[in-house]
Amino acid sequence: MVKEFNVAVLGATGAVGTRMREQLEQSTIPVKSLKLLASSRSAGQTRIFKGKEYTIEEARPESFDGVDLVLSSAGGSVSKRLLPEAVKRGAVAVDNTSYFRMDKHVPLVVPEVNPEALQNHQGIISNPNCSTIQMVVALKPIFDLFGLKQAIVSTYQAASGAGQSAWNELDSEAAQHVNGQEMTAKILPVKAAAKHYPLAFNLLPQIDVFEDDAYTHEEWKMIHETKKIFLNDMNASQLKVTATTVRVPVPVGHGETVYFQVDQADKASAKAIQTAIAAGDGLVLQDDPAQQIYPQPINAVGKRETFVGRIRPDAENKGSYWMWVVSDNLLKGAAWNAVQIAEELVKRDLVHVADPEKSYELFKEN
Repeated sequence: MVKEFNVAVLGATGAVGTRMREQLEQSTIPVKSLKLLASSRSAGQTRIFKGKEYTIEEARPESFDGVDLVLSSAGGSVSKRLLPEAVKRGAVAVDNTSYFRMDKHVPLVVPEVNPEALQNHQGIISNPNCSTIQMVVALKPIFDLFGLKQAIVSTYQAASGAGQSAWNELDSEAAQHVNGQEMTAKILPVKAAAKHYPLAFNLLPQIDVFEDDAYTHEEWKMIHETKKIFLNDMNASQLKVTATTVRVPVPVGHGETVYFQVDQADKASAKAIQTAIAAGDGLVLQDDPAQQIYPQPINAVGKRETFVGRIRPDAENKGSYWMWVVSDNLLKGAAWNAVQIAEELVKRDLVHVADPEKSYELFKEN
């Protein structure tokens, strides 16, 4: 008999939560019942899942009574407050916020890269940052075949990575500019910042707040998440990672230039890397410069795969290469990766918490 699961989507009305529901509908997870949870502002609205209408409920601790699996994308403060409560009630939560990512008790998982990290979870599993996910998926076949010494990434991140409100602001700014009006910016680069700048017809070399070392927190996340995913150590010294993250006036779809240095330079070649990418899990090779074939964000929208092209050696440094990586930041970068994790939990019979009370005490202290 197929085991079925009671599932809750937390943050069900947001851009990512909406896509979580859609991806769950298309997934292999046998859903016995569904709860759609959000803030009090959204309570009472309705959404359709597999042809049935569901009413949005206000998310409270008791909302998770009887729930087996939670897909969460409602903001870090909500995850901090509610996910330990879900775990206390025996649910396993897959969280799309950054709140638990660096917790040593929480696996940071990309199913194509490190699914084995799920094995000893304590009830909460974290989705990495959207820009990290597509980079590590592209680097995984290279890491396995040739080893990695270093990765240097520059990102070109879509407005939707900052939420629906930032996407809406990009649209309104573009209309204002076309109509000869002054562009009004209230959100980007960071809503809580003292200054805001228009994204339309512009580039913003700031994503998230600046740290004391002049890197942004987004850059910090890419560096330390990559190390944790590949080496299970956010501060691992054997893999050097650095990043520059930039917000660009694209609605959906992140692009990245990734410069990487392999361990086994004599074994690697651009052709061998192309072959590895073409065979890689969740990857699509689009790399024919003679025919102007390369990944573009506009073509990645609505697709689950990560697209890779422009693979070429660095002519000045043996064993170093460039590639261009594109993915839908709301799907593979968020909703689909979370549902993939849930599918992997089901497949491995890991939709349970060994000691809910112990896990609750572990996480409520964060």
